Amino acid sequence: MRGWLDHLRVERGASRHTLRAYERDLRRYADHLASRQIDDPAQVTELDIADFLATLREGDPDHPPLAASSAARTLVAVRGFHKFLTMEGDTAQDVAAAVAPPKPPRRLPKAIPLDQVERLLAAASVGDTPASLRDRALLELLYGIGARVTEAVSLDVDDLDFASASVRVLGKGGKERVLPLGRYARDALTAYLTRSRPALAAKGAGTPALFLNQRGGRLSRQSAWNIIQAAAARADLPGHLSPHTLRHSFATHLLDGGADVRVVQELLGHASVTTTQIYTMVTVQQLREVFASSHPRAR
Repeated sequence: MRGWLDHLRVERGASRHTLRAYERDLRRYADHLASRQIDDPAQVTELDIADFLATLREGDPDHPPLAASSAARTLVAVRGFHKFLTMEGDTAQDVAAAVAPPKPPRRLPKAIPLDQVERLLAAASVGDTPASLRDRALLELLYGIGARVTEAVSLDVDDLDFASASVRVLGKGGKERVLPLGRYARDALTAYLTRSRPALAAKGAGTPALFLNQRGGRLSRQSAWNIIQAAAARADLPGHLSPHTLRHSFATHLLDGGADVRVVQELLGHASVTTTQIYTMVTVQQLREVFASSHPRAR
C-alpha cells in the first residue's frame, strides 16, 4: 500500500487530501481482505474485489452503506492499487481491472410547474428598459422552443423567420433544426427587436447576434445564466434555476399535454429517443405523487 501511495505523491503529485482519502479507502479494503484470511495481494481474485464493492454498498457492522458515488471513489483506489502492483511485477495480472464501479442513480430532469414558469417570465420584465425587453425575449425563447442556452445565445437575427413563425437552431454536432415559434415568444422577440436591440446595437461595432449585451456584443452563456437567476430571485422561486430548467419544463409540459415522445425528441434535438424518454419518468413520478396524495386507497 505504501509503495503505491508514495508513487502517487512523487510521480503523480497527488495532494495530501487525496493521499489521505486513498489511504483510508485502502485500509478498509485491507481489513475486508483480512476478515477473509487474505494477506497477500497475489491471492486476491476478481470475486474478492466484487465482494468488497458489494459490502461497501450494503454496509457492515462497522460502516454504514455508501452511496454509489462514494463506493465508486473507493473502488478507484482499489483499482489503482492493483494496477500499480501489476506494473511493478508484484502480481501476475490486474484482477481489479474488470470490476465496474456502481452506476449512480439517474437523476430526473428538474422541471417547474407552469405557474412558476409564468412568474419567472413576468419577473424578467422589470420596467421597459432595453435589458428588460431582451431578458423577457430570451426567457420566452428558452421556454418556447426548449433550446439549450448555447443554442439561444448563438442565434443570429437572420435565424428568425417571422413569416413562417420559426427559428433555425444549430445544435450539438452542427445538427440544424427548424423549430416553431409560439405567439408569446414571437411577441417578446418583436418587442425586443423593435424597441431594445437597436439601442443595444448602437453601443457596439455591429454584430449579427440576436441577443446583445450592454456593450452591443453577443450575449454570453454566463450572462444568460445570470439573467435567469436574477429573474428567479425576483419571482421568489424556490431552488436553483438555470436556463436548462426551462428546457426541462418545455419537454415535461409537452409530454403532460399529450405530445408524442418522438416529436419532443425532434424538438429537443436529441440524437436518441432514449435520452428524451427520461422526461416520461418525470410525468410518471408526478402521476404517482398525485395518486398518493389524492386517492383514498393509495395509502
